[in-house]
Amino acid sequence: RIRSKAGSIDNDNGDNGSEEDTEWRDVFHYPYGEEGGLINFCPDDGKTGYITSSLGRETTALLKVDMTTGETLEEIYCNSKANVGGITLQRDTKELRAITYNYARTERVFYDDELKKDYDFLMSTAPDSETEIGVASRSLDEMKWVVTYFSSNGPTSYVIYDKMHQTVTPLFVSNPKLLPYKFAPMEIVDIPARDGLPLVGYLTRAVEKGGPPTPLILLVHGGPWARDYWGFNPRAQWFANRGYATLQVNFRGSTGYGKTFLHKGDKQWGVGDMQHDLTDSVEFAIREGIADKDKICIYGGSYGGYACLAGLTFTPDLYKCGVDIVGPSNIKTLLDSIPDYWAPLRNGMLLKIGDVDSDEEFNKKISPLFHVDKIKAPLL
Repeated sequence: RIRSKAGSIDNDNGDNGSEEDTEWRDVFHYPYGEEGGLINFCPDDGKTGYITSSLGRETTALLKVDMTTGETLEEIYCNSKANVGGITLQRDTKELRAITYNYARTERVFYDDELKKDYDFLMSTAPDSETEIGVASRSLDEMKWVVTYFSSNGPTSYVIYDKMHQTVTPLFVSNPKLLPYKFAPMEIVDIPARDGLPLVGYLTRAVEKGGPPTPLILLVHGGPWARDYWGFNPRAQWFANRGYATLQVNFRGSTGYGKTFLHKGDKQWGVGDMQHDLTDSVEFAIREGIADKDKICIYGGSYGGYACLAGLTFTPDLYKCGVDIVGPSNIKTLLDSIPDYWAPLRNGMLLKIGDVDSDEEFNKKISPLFHVDKIKAPLL
């Protein structure tokens, strides 16, 4: 039977908008600026449950709560730098086995010694120490696993792990045509923003570390309420193969780093700190001898496309060219294209972007369409 449901409301007072008598009751409410949700019920006939929540803390934590009152019974885990990610529970008993979080790379906290031994064994059989381990599926008795070996400089390998016999058997490679080729590893770089805020970046070089500066492509992720991850990135590899280093940055407003980092991006589009973070990242790459200051491209899709347009209009001397893929040039018309039945989404975007509905001058200030006369570099 259905035991829980979740939804969005148009107000911030916790009212679900229904006056009807119902057996449902509100237990958790996350107002604007907070994150969280139900993970699963605990192994006590549903009296308690596992939830994630940022209420009263900076990043989302895994909590054990009373499912009747919503009272927090235990804070199981919280990381100061990154939100709680994947939660591994025992299939039948729902006992907690492991938690993941991702600041720059995926990291695990184990609550099950046997599971930790499995991962330690799998890591010992991995191609190298930089490999990340993933589990695609397990048999019902959990004695056979389909495991992924994930790297930044080649395709993903799938293997069968036989837990009883402690063996690993190759299954297939995600893209075997790539195996003969050499790819560039993705490096993690720590980038200081102009106000001191630390930013996580991912660098794919076109030459060996210590080589001369090369042309650089700033590859801006979409969303913007999303993030980049460490791993094999086909576009970054293509660019590196053609002689262009690629830098990806989790600028403020990116997800996964807690609510303050996320909401530092509020009302900071275009001429604000979100774009400044991108500018600061380029200047970091120039300062560190990674990038040729006269050969910088900004490239992205969706919000990344918008950032490209903003870069070329608001910092026209920084970039030699730009590539915009479906990036909006007028924020007001972007929001006007959202259908009525997505009203809560639109309202949330207004809070994050700024009130372009009632403030025409603000919309013109952050919309590249009204600043096209400033563009100096070629734009695709």
